[in-house]
Amino acid sequence: MDKKVIVAGHICLDITPVFPGETKSKVSDILMPGKLIETGAASVSAGGAVANTGLAMKLLGADVRLMGKTGNDEFGGIISKILKRYDAHQDLIRAENESSSYSVVLAIPGIDRIFLHCPGTNNTFEADDIPVNVLENAVLMHFGYPPLMKKMYSDNGNELVKLFVKANKAGCATSLDLAAVDPSSDAGRADWFSILMNVIPFVDVFTPSIEELCFMLDRNRFHEWQERAEDKDITEILDIDNDIRPVADICMKLGCRILLIKCGAPGLYYRTASMETLKNIPSGLGLDIDQWAAKEGFERSYKPDKVLSATGAGDTSIAAFLTSMLEGGTPEECVKLAAATGACCVSAYDALSGLRPLSELRERIKEGWEKIS
Repeated sequence: MDKKVIVAGHICLDITPVFPGETKSKVSDILMPGKLIETGAASVSAGGAVANTGLAMKLLGADVRLMGKTGNDEFGGIISKILKRYDAHQDLIRAENESSSYSVVLAIPGIDRIFLHCPGTNNTFEADDIPVNVLENAVLMHFGYPPLMKKMYSDNGNELVKLFVKANKAGCATSLDLAAVDPSSDAGRADWFSILMNVIPFVDVFTPSIEELCFMLDRNRFHEWQERAEDKDITEILDIDNDIRPVADICMKLGCRILLIKCGAPGLYYRTASMETLKNIPSGLGLDIDQWAAKEGFERSYKPDKVLSATGAGDTSIAAFLTSMLEGGTPEECVKLAAATGACCVSAYDALSGLRPLSELRERIKEGWEKIS
């Protein structure tokens, strides 16, 4: 593919201990004070949007530059070494006297993942870390996880808006992904409605999860979902018409152009703006406006061959969606490949080992790959 892409933003080292044994229904079934828990060998991989989405797009055939920031420490060295395996380390910033970001991912069978996360150098990443000439030579910039990057959400997201305006002026299409936040943290207390209101007009493709999006745009509705879900995953209790669509409506009113909402195991919701609005997307992306205008739907997930961990499933789904879009796919084709990639991703503990070529996924879909009911 000759279209150049930038994937920038949050990068970290993911350390995922393997929990052997039966599926659990509650965290307290396995994590208890004073208890020794024997685990298998840990999966150690580069994580965050830059590694997960960026490397996935590279493996799927896109011409990608990965732009993130680590410390010049041991974890940063491991991240750099991992990216080097894919010949994707050249644009990694190694900052002196700063600590690299890392996550300990607790992927307990039967329970949604728990993350112990240190943001590290992601907190000091800024708009100037992506030069104008790099943006001018790319057709798309995908930026991920600003809620885990302090400089990007501070001061009402001015640095985030600065970056997207900069990309817009350079003629580069943009894509934005979010991340879940701790409500008691600085990020959780930020005015996310105002931040998104300011940045969405400069975002061409918006790819959040339904939980994080609702938390940021409609906190009362989010708390009501939590009460209804009780101990279940929120996505299990959501209705498209009464829950997901109203949140999407807010996004569209804020000026969203192409919206892809990750809804967990059930699937993906997508919606696009009018033809007139989509004409604002830079032409370098090569989007067929007639095919993409005024579309809406929900794509149910495909049945995975096995489920080991959901780590990176959302990020790699985005990678497939964007790569298929760059190849000229229709919205229906792109979202099917996104759902298929998510189903492949969960068959491995890391984000990349389960990935399959888009051509192989198209063939499996054509042969009648079974959906989750």
